[in-house]
Amino acid sequence: MKKFTLIVIQILSCQLIVQAQTVFELAPKQSMLITGKGIGQDATINPFAGEECYAIVKNISDEIFFARVQNKGKIIEILPIKRNGAVKVKLLIDYELYLDTKTRKKAKASIDYEKISYK
Repeated sequence: MKKFTLIVIQILSCQLIVQAQTVFELAPKQSMLITGKGIGQDATINPFAGEECYAIVKNISDEIFFARVQNKGKIIEILPIKRNGAVKVKLLIDYELYLDTKTRKKAKASIDYEKISYK
């Protein structure tokens, strides 16, 4: 029974750690590369790296921030994300996703990924 309880606690702890990796606090006037540069430089692990996918970016703070998509230094789009708002950003292969703040207060974002289904 003790082993079972320990295993359950470990599984729940791992799930909390994985969820924590998708929530970010953005400092005032900060730009943060979220995904797109490769292993070791990404803020989140995109489970669909090397494939087209969607990034769902949620604003879980009171401050507005922006999702910026780039490819080889060229800005593809900039999307404002208002308080409690969310955007679904299409990331093609080699696209980079940045989060930018322009306010003087901290912002908080949550990011999830979704595979693109072409059925």
